[in-house]
Amino acid sequence: MLEFQTTIRTRYAETDQMGYIYYAHYLTYLEVARTEAIKQIGISYRNLEDEYGIMLPVAEAHLDYKQPAKYDDLLVLTTKFNAQPSVKIRFDTEICHESGVLLAKGYVTLVFVNKENMKPCRPPQVFIDALEKFQK
Repeated sequence: MLEFQTTIRTRYAETDQMGYIYYAHYLTYLEVARTEAIKQIGISYRNLEDEYGIMLPVAEAHLDYKQPAKYDDLLVLTTKFNAQPSVKIRFDTEICHESGVLLAKGYVTLVFVNKENMKPCRPPQVFIDALEKFQK
């Protein structure tokens, strides 16, 4: 498993009437976490789509809420994923307050799909190569 971290500061627009971060925004945080994790291995979603003809639709998403985040909190997003994906790849993420308190954890499973025929496929070699370089 590879592990990556990134941070995000909550915005006022993300809060609900009670002053907490609205629950649906946590899915956006999971997206930020996995996008940044992929960037950290040297790949971008844009290149996967534009240069390699690969799309990554979400097949499954799950969140387990522990405690609420509030406006202007700094969140630490820790994401883990398998360094040897198949047709699917699962990103497990913990969302913690900067103090270390676990706020939520969840996962998102994506499917590698050929952009031309929209059929599931193996990850492109450039993705596999990036993972291998990162493990060395």
